[in-house]
Amino acid sequence: MNRPKLEIADIFRAHGPAWRQANAGHISLSQLKVMSAIEACRTEALGGHVAGCAKCGHHHIAYNSCKNRHCPKCQGPAARDWMAARAEDLLPVEYFHVVFTLPTEIAQIAYWNKKAVYGLLLRASAETVITIAADPKRLGARVGMTSVLHTWGSALTHHPHVHMIVPGGGLSPDGTRWVSCRPGFFLHVRVLSRLFRRLFLEGLMALHHAGELAFFGDLTGLAGADAFARWLAPFRKSEWVVYAKPPFGGPDAVLAYLSRYTHRVAISNTRLVSADAETVAFRWNDYRIKSGDRQKVMRLTTPEFIRRFLIHVLPDGFHRIRHYGLLANATRKANIAKIRTLLGAPRPEHEAVQQETETVPLTLREPCPCCGGPMRIIEIFRRGQKPCSRAPPREQAA
Repeated sequence: MNRPKLEIADIFRAHGPAWRQANAGHISLSQLKVMSAIEACRTEALGGHVAGCAKCGHHHIAYNSCKNRHCPKCQGPAARDWMAARAEDLLPVEYFHVVFTLPTEIAQIAYWNKKAVYGLLLRASAETVITIAADPKRLGARVGMTSVLHTWGSALTHHPHVHMIVPGGGLSPDGTRWVSCRPGFFLHVRVLSRLFRRLFLEGLMALHHAGELAFFGDLTGLAGADAFARWLAPFRKSEWVVYAKPPFGGPDAVLAYLSRYTHRVAISNTRLVSADAETVAFRWNDYRIKSGDRQKVMRLTTPEFIRRFLIHVLPDGFHRIRHYGLLANATRKANIAKIRTLLGAPRPEHEAVQQETETVPLTLREPCPCCGGPMRIIEIFRRGQKPCSRAPPREQAA
């Protein structure tokens, strides 16, 4: 894959030192680590290897990746590996995409309390779907889902929301049969929205009572219990945005969708247009436009662009991809096997393929760019070292 002309790493290397100096004392350690990782990614700073073709003798240097989950260059390979592992969980049923979004005002609280509020957002949205689906008046089944947290809008603003991928059905309460939803329809979004609103606000109040929320700036007055309760009151009656997209075309479409969403970062390198010491320009989609071309070019000051990118750095150890219900990690394999049996569905073909195509030690998955032959590692060099073999550097993850 050709290297983009401009990357986040280029912006960080050129303008990151000045930004860090200007914002000293206001940058978290996690943000500093992300900047450092992205700057060093696929450079001599991380070491790498020399790969040689077993057929034509072509050689090239591949520097190691930082493997940081916020790095735009590292998420492509990470997404492929994750999807290969998830492919065996797919069922031959209709899949639905449901999105849960927080009101803008409450998102401000999440900005200063990321771990607590993001976790609540994931739990409340999952509990909402599980509860409504279990209602005999709705679906009357135990369901499962994969949830992915995104914290950004197209313009890099703070916009926390959850993308949920849900199979269109579930196990009956006694576990003896598969209950399918109506074709093309999963659950009423209005019903989901009302329960999500209640569960989230109850959870937010519990976090406040437990002293787990911090307030800054214009929100400092919400530290008191009474003031916080009064502030939340209007949100108990307002409409919360929950919407469902049309169902996917099939399991293959689900995989393609997940590969785009699960490991996405705030902005990809391909969206960058230009950057200098003063301004960064990038493409974004203006969703306020109902029809026509939504794509525009936004220009931010370079310090503001760096700030917006870094507000989406997640707390250390926070899992933004989670599985719930029938797809929860502890019971997923057993539940998937049982559901396949009930549906009379065979195991996916890709499971056997995956076992047959395991990577041979020291042989890379990517073929030779010249002849397509197998590429083997012929030399490994560590951080700060230079390879003994002479070969032109090549942008490739190691």
